[in-house]
Amino acid sequence: VQLQASGGGLVQAGGSLRLSCAASGRSFSNYPMGWFRQAPGKKREFVAAVSGNGRTTAYADSVKGRFTISRDNAKNTMYLQMNSLKPEDTAIYYCAADTSPFRVAVSESDYAYWGQGTLVTVSS
Repeated sequence: VQLQASGGGLVQAGGSLRLSCAASGRSFSNYPMGWFRQAPGKKREFVAAVSGNGRTTAYADSVKGRFTISRDNAKNTMYLQMNSLKPEDTAIYYCAADTSPFRVAVSESDYAYWGQGTLVTVSS
């Protein structure tokens, strides 16, 4: 089972990026997935999560109204559209997959599979 995150890069404050997370090795269409991030010197934190069918989402307060999580189960891929980026959004972004289909989890410990991370740098 592999999760491959991509789409990170350098962007100016106020700009946008779209991250992708492609799953391979098994189908995650019935299972929740999420994004976490870790800024330099800080602990990894929850960003957003989406249910298996894509109908239920959850966001950290710091990204509400700016980030949108979605998924395309036909492509076994999850996305994170990030708009109005701020320097404090600078971090390595990790995607993760849960194995319990009946929740939208916000805790790291609820996720069994993790991608390698993609770096997002927002300049001021």
